[in-house]
Amino acid sequence: MQKPSGKSLPSLSVRIDIDAGGRIGPGKIELLETIHRSGSISAAGRAMDMSYKRAWDLVDETNRICRQAAVERQTGGKNGGGAVLTPFGLSLVARYRKIERNATSAARKELQALRSDIGRAKKRAG
Repeated sequence: MQKPSGKSLPSLSVRIDIDAGGRIGPGKIELLETIHRSGSISAAGRAMDMSYKRAWDLVDETNRICRQAAVERQTGGKNGGGAVLTPFGLSLVARYRKIERNATSAARKELQALRSDIGRAKKRAG
């Protein structure tokens, strides 16, 4: 899902509570997608303006709360290694994006009505 612009607000954001101590939301999913594209946790962190430690902590937390690896580090190779999404990681991203699309679709009319209500309130206030 695209980051909402000011024009499209209000918008829906999906967070999935996996267990009492952990959740998956748009930030972790974006990180996984960026790792998949870049092949590197550090490159993904840089692309998202976060430190390697923060990116690694989020990957580690995702692996922990899902009780299986979504990302695996690779060692060696011409460029010194990197990271890849596991089959589970690819499935996690796909399922999250599908849930997000379905939720957004289900809420579309109410979001549009809310947007309209907010627009009328701003006109009255202005």
